[in-house]
Amino acid sequence: MKPPPMEHEGARAAVAREVPLDPNGKNGRLRIYIGEDKRHGDQSLYEAIVLKARNMQMAGATVVRGTLGYGRSTRLHTTEVVFSEDLPVIVEIVDSHEKIRSFVPLLAGFNEIGLVTCDDVSVLLYPPVTVAADK
Repeated sequence: MKPPPMEHEGARAAVAREVPLDPNGKNGRLRIYIGEDKRHGDQSLYEAIVLKARNMQMAGATVVRGTLGYGRSTRLHTTEVVFSEDLPVIVEIVDSHEKIRSFVPLLAGFNEIGLVTCDDVSVLLYPPVTVAADK
């Protein structure tokens, strides 16, 4: 089942980032592993996590949907099962280690998270956003 599109007030509005990522600095990539069917209130868990990251002005977040995976239960979650609604999902967030450290404690409020990892990444390109002036 395909998740519904996210409709949020101001979803396309730019949220100005206070400090850009330093292409020469060491940054981190936070990965949050969850099931596609997990919920947080009336929204999907992955959506709630991305919106929290956006509100905290994290540099960026991406949701990646897997086609096969398993976690602690070792039960396979796969697209081979007709109408599978519990495919693996990874939420990736890239930002400075400092911002990631301040974000991770907020994940404690989200139930159903399977695993959270962080690794070092080198940012090679992170161009500034140009916002068109209103006419």
